[in-house]
Amino acid sequence: MTGGGVDRSIECTGNVNAMISAFECLRAGWGVAVFVGLTGKDELFKINPTKFLEGRSIKGTAYGNFKPRSDIPALVEKYMNKELELEKFITHQVSFKEINKAFEYMLKGESLRCVISFVG
Repeated sequence: MTGGGVDRSIECTGNVNAMISAFECLRAGWGVAVFVGLTGKDELFKINPTKFLEGRSIKGTAYGNFKPRSDIPALVEKYMNKELELEKFITHQVSFKEINKAFEYMLKGESLRCVISFVG
């Protein structure tokens, strides 16, 4: 389809088979796969190491390489200035007593963001 592979691929699902496909479709010599999606804790990514010797490579990022010291104050300022609508990203709210429910939502992929309340 691409006449030799793609120069760049981005995987955002955390699905190991999608990661393998994103790597396998790279052009030999300079193709780069970027993995953003988080896998399950026990999942393995298996590929033939010869693909690396052919010049393909992988880069990854967790949470977009977020820098809390500088990025959190900037996000708070944007939120306070109504430039950032955080409420639309909250899919669930639970009390601290229901914290296990928040983990269940996360592990099942049913929650975008869950707010855990420590009061009432």
